Amino acid sequence: MEIKAIKSTLEDYAKAYCSKDIEAMMSVFNDSDNISVIGTGADELCVGQNEVRDLFLRNFEEATATKFEWDWLDVRISENHAVVSVTLIIHLEYKGNELKVPIRWTVVLKNKNGKWVWIHRNASTAASSQDDGQAYPKDN
Repeated sequence: MEIKAIKSTLEDYAKAYCSKDIEAMMSVFNDSDNISVIGTGADELCVGQNEVRDLFLRNFEEATATKFEWDWLDVRISENHAVVSVTLIIHLEYKGNELKVPIRWTVVLKNKNGKWVWIHRNASTAASSQDDGQAYPKDN
């Protein structure tokens, strides 16, 4: 039951992101300033409600997400905290083009009064500088 509730927060995030609903987006997160987000952009290091909100508003201005395509998923629960590791493809409309952006997420949640809320989300992309089965960048 807990895993189902945790997974539903991913869908809530995706729905809010695709509809550019900043209030719904922020309701996925803990309602205190004790939240953080690391995005794929070099400057996307956000702490607190205002910085996280501003990051999503910037994302909404730059592109429109149309679909989140979930792939690999792992959920670990320890008492009132959980860690979700997931891979996904975000389908976007960006400058008149359709893009598919592969992303890796780590989401940390806490159970607050029976509701799972996000306290941290880290997004990354797989390194293209190394081959499959190789731990470090390939030689140039």
